[in-house]
Formats: sequence, structure tokens, C-alpha cells
Amino acid sequence: MKLLASAFRNALPFFIYKYLYIIWPEQKRQREEEERTRPERERALAEHARIHKLISHNEDLRDRHRNTRIFILCNGPSVRKQNINPLKDELVISVSSGYLHPDYAEIAPRYHCLPQITYGLMTRADVVAWFREMHDRLGKATLILSETEEPLVREEGLFPGRDVRYVELKAHFADLPAGAIPDLTTTIPRVQSVPILALMLAMYMGGNKLYLLGTDHDHFRSGEYRYFYEPTALRGKDFSVDENGRLRGGWFEELSGLTALWSQYRSIKEIAARNNIAIFNATHGGELDEFPRVQFEKAFGTEPDRP
Repeated sequence: MKLLASAFRNALPFFIYKYLYIIWPEQKRQREEEERTRPERERALAEHARIHKLISHNEDLRDRHRNTRIFILCNGPSVRKQNINPLKDELVISVSSGYLHPDYAEIAPRYHCLPQITYGLMTRADVVAWFREMHDRLGKATLILSETEEPLVREEGLFPGRDVRYVELKAHFADLPAGAIPDLTTTIPRVQSVPILALMLAMYMGGNKLYLLGTDHDHFRSGEYRYFYEPTALRGKDFSVDENGRLRGGWFEELSGLTALWSQYRSIKEIAARNNIAIFNATHGGELDEFPRVQFEKAFGTEPDRP
């Protein structure tokens, strides 16, 4: 039989031989591969459509606060040294568990940002508890989450009645056109720390003077990562520090993370400069040196409190 098959192949014109023994088998293999991967491709398309629908709602945030000054209240321990009550008459973006500040309700931030959540020590149940605590304390703030949290929010019925927006944090600043403000209706850079997300939001909404508070970033000096508040729902759940705020990892990991963070701040600074946006660091102390320093109190024409 093998001799007959070989003789048959040798007797065929080359174009027929090529089709029967090369082209057709390859086409068959491709069809089988397409059929095998069809469910995965369909899931990917459905996921892309889901994300696109979510982030397309951010269009109405574009230039919503054009030529407005915006204060970004972060959570470094230096916030305890500042009287932030003047923020009650300003447009404020808060972050993460910043709602634990005793003056939060009076300040009433308009927006609240969370970065992408890293699971590990933090479980689904922990995040649900955190989100419920957050919802009870945020007032009327619009919430900005990573789209990766949308299934959890939907399945658990979280944040009822709240304006919740989602962003897709999967790109890099190097992917953006030179000088372009990140567009929240498309994929935007994944953030090393939540102030980067708040800055992108503020620029997208048209803010022209942005003030940072509580961006201490000095844990590489102290060896401790602390906040102006004592953690509640997330106590002991930070994979990078222990319950006492001591760093869990080595300096290689920490310094690599700081290099990435400073690079993102540098990218933000360059984008701001190209778009005539001024960013000031009004933090009391800290190590962030990418933006000009300004005394927080002088933004309101008052002198700083004396120790």
C-alpha cells in the first residue's frame, strides 16, 4: 500500500500534490485551531466590549472642570500637621481610605479614587467590607475604580445609588502620544500609586492648577509606610507592610518601585507642562521633588499654623 500511495503521489501534477498534501492539511489544521480557540476569543471580545462600555461613560468628565484649581488629598502622615478645613470650599479629590479623616464630611470631596486592587493578603471578603465602609463615609463623591473591580461591585450590589466610574489601567506612559493628557475613555497607564490616577483624572477634567497634599513618599528614609489614619477594614492586609507599618520586602523591591513611581510623576509633569497645567506640591514635608513646593496655607492667603 505504501508503494502504491507513493506512486500515486509521484504521478500527480505538482499543483494537485501541493494542494492535497500541503495546503489542504494546513487549512484543516487552521480550522481546527480556530474552533478550539473560539470560546477564548469570544470571551475576549465580550470582555473588550464590557470594558469599552464602562469607560465610554467617562466622556462627560472630559473638561468638566475646565480652568479650575483642584486639590488632591492623599494619605501621608503629614496631613495630620495641616489644617485642611479650607478645602471645604474647594474641588477636592480624595483617595483610598482618606474618608477616615475626621474633617472628611465637612470637606466633602467631589471625587474619590482607588488604584487597581492587589489581592493576596486582601481577599474578596476584605474588599467587600472595605467598599461597604467606604460607601457609608464618602458622602456624594463620585467614585473612580479600576474596571477589574466592576464584576465584584455588580455581583455584591455595592455602592447603590452612587456615581461609579471605571478606568482601564493597562497601558504605560510611553504608549501615549507625546504630551497627550491620558484619555479616560481609552486605556490609560497602570499606576504605581494612587496620586498618579488622581492627577490623570484632574487633568482630564480640565483642572489648570493642581495641588498635592499628603504625598509624603518618605518611607525609604524611615523604613515605615504610614498614613494619617489608623487602618480599619484593611488593617494588616497590605502585602508590602506589616501591621506596624514596617516594610515587608527588601530595598531592591522598594527602590525599584520608587524608581517606577518617580518616572510616572516625571511623565505627569511633562504632560502638564505641554498643556499649561501647573502642579504644586503642598505636602508638609515629604520627599516628592518633581513639582514646585508651595505652602498649603498660602493658597488661601493665610499664614501657616505655628508649632
